[in-house]
Order: sequence, then C-alpha cells, then structure tokens
Amino acid sequence: MQNGFTLGIEEEYLLVDRDSGCLTTAPPALMEACQKDLQGQVSPEFLQCQIEVGTAVCPTIGHARDDLRRLRASVSRHAETHGLSPIAVSCHPFADWKDQQHTDKERYSDIQRALGGVARRMLICGMHVHVGIEDRELRTDLMPQICYFLPHLLALSASSPFWQGEDTGLASYRLTVFDNLPRTGLPPQFQSWAEYERTAQILIDLGVIEDTTKIWWDLRPSHRFPTIETRIMDVQPRLEHTLSLAALIQSVSRMLCRLRERNQRWRIYDRFLIAENRWRAQRYGMAEGLIDFGTPSIKPFAQLLDELIGLLSEDAEALGVLTELAALRGIVEHGNSATRQRRVHAEASARGEDAGRAVVRHLIDEFHHDL
Repeated sequence: MQNGFTLGIEEEYLLVDRDSGCLTTAPPALMEACQKDLQGQVSPEFLQCQIEVGTAVCPTIGHARDDLRRLRASVSRHAETHGLSPIAVSCHPFADWKDQQHTDKERYSDIQRALGGVARRMLICGMHVHVGIEDRELRTDLMPQICYFLPHLLALSASSPFWQGEDTGLASYRLTVFDNLPRTGLPPQFQSWAEYERTAQILIDLGVIEDTTKIWWDLRPSHRFPTIETRIMDVQPRLEHTLSLAALIQSVSRMLCRLRERNQRWRIYDRFLIAENRWRAQRYGMAEGLIDFGTPSIKPFAQLLDELIGLLSEDAEALGVLTELAALRGIVEHGNSATRQRRVHAEASARGEDAGRAVVRHLIDEFHHDL
C-alpha cells in the first residue's frame, strides 16, 4: 500500500487544583514553562482552564506512545509546581461553565463573537486522531465508509457523564454541548475532493468562515495536514486507552484501503441510520449495544468489538498494533471512563464522602497511571 497510515494525536486537558479538585486558570508561568519545554506541541485552549497538546507525525503506535507520554508527563510536571494537575476528561464532574473565562487570544475572541452564548458553555475537552492519507481523492472516498465506525469509537471513549455536579444519564454529555455549534455532527458525503472544496469555498467566500478549521464535523479532512481527522471521541483519562483508540482508527483506515485495492468497499449507510447509532453511543456508551445494519439487529457491544477485531486482524498485524487493539476488550470488561466515574461516584457517596472530588482524584490517578 502506498499510504503509511501515520498517526497524529491531539488531546485537550483540564487543569484542577490538586487539593480541592476545582478547575483553575492556567498561570502564565505554567504555559510559558510548557511551551519552552515542548516547543510547538502545546498551546492554550478556548478556556483558560484548558491546555492542548499534539504529537508529532508518528510512523508507528510506539512512536505515538513515546511522544504522548512525554507530553503528558511534561504538562503534569509543570502543573505540579503550581499545586495543579491535568485531567484528561471531557467534562469536569462539578464545575460550572458560567465561572470560566475564555483565553485572551484573537482566534478565541472571534469564536466568542461568532457563537455568542453557545461558546460560553464550551467547558468540554476532546481528542482528535489524524491518520495520514496522502491522496486527496482517497480521503474523500474513505470518509463516508469510516463514518460507520464513528459510533463504536464514541461508545468506547465516552468520558463525560457529569455536568455541573449532576449525572446527565448520558455517557457523553460533551457531544450534547458540542452539537450546539454550527458545522458539527456527521459529515456530508462528497463525491470528489473538488466537490468538498467547492462546498467549503462558498462559506469562505461569503465570509461565514475564514477557512475549513471552522468546520467541526465528527470526521473531516484536516485543513493543515494530508490526513483524515477523527474528532468524535471524548478524551481519555488513561494514555493506553488513547493509543488503543488511535490503533483502531488506523486499522480501520488500512482495512478500507485494502478493500479498495481489491475493488471492494464498505457499504455506505444513510446518515440517518449512522446518527441513530451515534445517539445510542452518546446516551448509553457500550451498555445497550449498537445496531448492526447488515443483519439488521442490535448486538451487544462486546460481540461487535470481537467481530471488528477479527475483521481488522490482518491490518493490525501489518501496522504492529495487535496488542493495542486487543486491549480494547479491557475497556469493555472494566467499563469506559463514564462507567468508571459513575462507579467511583457511587462508592464515595455510599461512604458519605464528597463524590465529585472523589471522581476528580480518580481522574488524576488515571492520568498518571501509564506515565
């Protein structure tokens, strides 16, 4: 195959006080230390309590592991000098979005002006995985096929059950907040790269958006890189879970390219049907299964994952990610982050402790588990 299926991973973290668990504005000295240490691989995010990291272009999952571990460890080390800790979670268990301030940066001020009150509620974090696909037409061809697997990724990654101290009943409340923005959700289907460019250019020419970085679909062609960028996932408290999800995306991409070389393709289902699975994953995570449209039937998630791992075994072996793919079964067995957070919350409540703070302590521990 001509494509190397390189990886790039971006993660957004929240900064919390190590004692109280409350969200804290990143001190300027912290950001300066991180930027000096990590050069262009760290940046402020929309809110002052957030920080974002991004790996270099990684040829293998091993390179991605080393780079992301270095990034996480550096942010943690510099935060500790200020009595803070990063947590990799998509919604803070008890923080109030009304208390947060956005970063004083022209890009973020423009977002605030353009989106109004919708932007103020953006106390959410995500993770983005880039897979290198050099050919632009191939990116266009793969996107509607990859969409089938987006709900599976969301179900595995869900890490945002709480919002402002309340259990929302959802596994990924982050998506509820994010979907209030324009140009989000499942991407439309384009027949060619030229059609995609013409469509986006209409909004650019009208001054609605400055460029395609303001298109926030669950899956999109990257504006800056020759990659397909998967954006549907909640950020992962644990490093190894991030890597397993990245390995899954990488393997799916290779599998679809392999089918293409044999003049085959994954069946493209209507966005209406994919959206139903997206909602099931958002609401229930893995607990209620997903619809297998080929059967059609609702299957337990463990069965779907076993079938998917079997389907991808050739590609995972070629990419050297068999171990990371197999580790996804551990998420099914022990629960995604939303399930684990709820478990910690219930146990702390039963002991009469502050359950919200207990969840934050749990998230701090998980962030540092694989470092």
